[in-house]
Amino acid sequence: MAIKVYKPITNARRQMSIIDSSDYTKKKPEKSLLVIKKRTGGRNVHGRITVRHRGGGAKRFYRLVDFKRDKVDVPAKVTAIEYDPNRSARIALLQYEDGVKKYIVSPAELKVGDQVMSSKGKVEVKPGNSTTLENIPIGTLVSQIEMVPGRGAEIARSAGAWCKLMAVEGKYAQLRLPSTEIRLVPRECMATIGQISNPEHMHIKIGKAGRKRHMGWRPSVRGKAMNPCDHPHGGGEGNCPIGLKHPKTPWGKPALGATTRKKKKESNRMIVQKRKKKRKK
Repeated sequence: MAIKVYKPITNARRQMSIIDSSDYTKKKPEKSLLVIKKRTGGRNVHGRITVRHRGGGAKRFYRLVDFKRDKVDVPAKVTAIEYDPNRSARIALLQYEDGVKKYIVSPAELKVGDQVMSSKGKVEVKPGNSTTLENIPIGTLVSQIEMVPGRGAEIARSAGAWCKLMAVEGKYAQLRLPSTEIRLVPRECMATIGQISNPEHMHIKIGKAGRKRHMGWRPSVRGKAMNPCDHPHGGGEGNCPIGLKHPKTPWGKPALGATTRKKKKESNRMIVQKRKKKRKK
């Protein structure tokens, strides 16, 4: 896949880019695997806005993606690579030998016509195959990893994501996550071999405000532009700094880099090495 950059024929087109869609092999999704996705506009069940700046956007259906890969020891053929508006990665349509069709998040090197399999035992080490971590060779790149056996993939599901299997000792396997954190995961958890598709997604430039509105994002206002009663950064005469040592949220809590993880969280014992902070350039 390559990135297509538009010619700057207008101000909105300048520096806009998209992912080349030549890798799609099917335009219309599988009807049996579609469900209606209801839009909330960032509101909870009580009608209160809990996520700001959401609303509008293009209508879209949700594709039922199989994150459990629980149809074991049945070969499946990749019949299509499709676009999914609900995620950054591509999805692959599998057809099993018994006629069942399912979507999976497509690994980077998966192609139409390839055969993949999910199993609790050992499988061939090739993109798209899924098995437990204890059956995967050390040093293999994996994705779509479970945190609890049988609950479905939760780690490394977005475009270009991958984890490296560092070791398998005792009841746990050691994984190096995309955040550089090294974490313990039960060895019985399922994982898919290979990196997630569409790794160029991070280099896309939206280009114009209207394109962001189509994604369901509404405009946001800077705290500095507000009044003191509306935001901790508000107030002052003219173009002033925020007037605080550290940035704050509209509700007065620390923002932009503040640690939000609970110190006594139960899963802290599963973290072997914390993620490394990125150095400011």
